[in-house]
Amino acid sequence: MIMTNFARLNQAMGLQRSSASSKQKVQPIAEVLIKNDENSGDLSLASITSDLHDISNPNKPIPSDLAYNSWVVEHPSALGSFDRMMKAAKGKRIVVFLDYDGTLSPIVDDPDRAFMSDEMRAAVREVAKYFPTAVISGRSRDKVKEFVQLSNVYYAGSHGMDIMVPPRPLRPCDANNHTTAMDIKGSDVLFQPAKRFLPAIQEIRTQLEEITRKVEGARVEDNRFCISVHFRKVREEDYGILEEKVKSVVGKYPEFHLTLGKKVLEIRPSIEWNKGHALEYLLDTLGFSNSSDVLPLYIGDDRTDEDAFKVIRSRGQGFPIIVSSTPKEDTKACYSLHDPSEVLTFLLRLARWRKASSSSRSLAQIWGVGSNLPRSV
Repeated sequence: MIMTNFARLNQAMGLQRSSASSKQKVQPIAEVLIKNDENSGDLSLASITSDLHDISNPNKPIPSDLAYNSWVVEHPSALGSFDRMMKAAKGKRIVVFLDYDGTLSPIVDDPDRAFMSDEMRAAVREVAKYFPTAVISGRSRDKVKEFVQLSNVYYAGSHGMDIMVPPRPLRPCDANNHTTAMDIKGSDVLFQPAKRFLPAIQEIRTQLEEITRKVEGARVEDNRFCISVHFRKVREEDYGILEEKVKSVVGKYPEFHLTLGKKVLEIRPSIEWNKGHALEYLLDTLGFSNSSDVLPLYIGDDRTDEDAFKVIRSRGQGFPIIVSSTPKEDTKACYSLHDPSEVLTFLLRLARWRKASSSSRSLAQIWGVGSNLPRSV
């Protein structure tokens, strides 16, 4: 249920500061989640919390940097943990999944200008040379493909409700027995489980565009199988007005529901399909669903990415990585990156690691040694 008071928006998204006492300890993932080395020199929970409380003023707010550092103890940096993560990945195959907004590009006021940098594009291209790589976004598939501009990655738009993949061993999963729609577009297979909702989605979009015209700063974005109402430029005193207008439209369509993102309201069909299902579908389609040696690596920053994090946890192995500059206590991610600049550094390091592993493996094969080197992907 969307909060009536949009002034509490950050709290609803889990972006508020909180004390160390409310921490939920992240449980290790079998074989993959590497515990912090007590002798590594990293900040310990005890050393951080000892600085969090002023005895003379126990109600004094915790500085945001201290709260974040305390949270990072439970959700260690994927950069600081990189060597240990790759050690755990030895002999296994990594499949990379990436969110777009807030992960590959910064969050910006104008959603049409959420461009990724040339450096980020080059990093994703390099990663995709060595690992199967997919971008899963809430944007329309065509829009995110226009932003990314790469032909060697897979694209899933509308929070996974619009997926295009090559027709390589195709074994579509339908875990929730809903109607699936599949089409052949040239040499690609198009998977759209919400296709039957398209007429209603266009009706809703038309009505939302009409009623939001008088709310200054509001913007409606057609994401094909879902609709976004952006309010990053809306005055705070108009939040409630905008919310009521949007709810008045969505209430006419019982097969749709309203969710809250980062300064955006999203209207989606009420089907059992999300980014977690999209991750499973892509693994299945690419022939990895029954492989015990596959490690999904998912990087995302939004609440919708939590569904993918949950899937990775349920598999018992993989790397769920959240991008956040503030503590998110309820995340299912095991690792963290501070912002898109750290995502760039991580991706470049991942590609260099794989390239070095391939070079070492080739040399080892020439000399007839190195049976324990990383397995090729």
